Amino acid sequence: MFAACFAGLAFLALPVIAIFVRVSPSRLVAQLGNPVVTDALVVTLKTTLIAQALILVFGTPTAYVLATRRFRGRAALVTLVELPLVLPPAVAGLGLLAAFGRTGLLHTSLPFTQAAVVLAVAFVASPLYVRAAIAAFEAVDTNIVAASRTLGAGPVRTFFRVVAPLARGGLVAGAALAFARGLGEFGATIMFAGSLRGVTQTLSLAVYAEFDVNFDVALAVSALLILISAALLITLKWLPSLSTSHFRFATSS
Repeated sequence: MFAACFAGLAFLALPVIAIFVRVSPSRLVAQLGNPVVTDALVVTLKTTLIAQALILVFGTPTAYVLATRRFRGRAALVTLVELPLVLPPAVAGLGLLAAFGRTGLLHTSLPFTQAAVVLAVAFVASPLYVRAAIAAFEAVDTNIVAASRTLGAGPVRTFFRVVAPLARGGLVAGAALAFARGLGEFGATIMFAGSLRGVTQTLSLAVYAEFDVNFDVALAVSALLILISAALLITLKWLPSLSTSHFRFATSS
């Protein structure tokens, strides 16, 4: 039993450790000043933050409606929300291109722009936030919500003063997971936005672009992404306001 556990943990840890073994800390820091890395970092932060804002603005009301209303077709809508989680990334990118491309359904000029990166990130990362938000809203005591309405608070005030604070833990957890997923997005982005340095080339795309050009740069960018992802996970585990009871996936019934 313990041998199998050790083997499983070693399998998960070895690729991460190998990246830091291959490049020393000093060389890692030096490579982070490479223009390729700085350009990719700027594009990544800009597009991911915009995508995160869109996810919060549109995903929060979507999750609240799906969590608090029971209607015919709800299960199908929840499944639709979950679908990007299991779609192959290339299929997600191709779907975005078919919908928003110049010859797509909406005939836009979005492909191969930073706006395309934002849409790709939002498409693949939003389900993580919406699902966590559904769980958080379902965990809110309906009696407290009813009491707020009875005391004269309207639905909007009740949401912001009662529901959102009570669901805060799950919302923050979902937002952090969506942000981390957006930072590492690759497949949908390269299909829909391409990999143009300084325009659409994110950190993940920079790893791929530099793999055959400068392996040290690819390692440095990979290490940076690992550190950011690890920091987000550690923050989630240690943030006092988060509760494990809120950090779960909602049911589809």
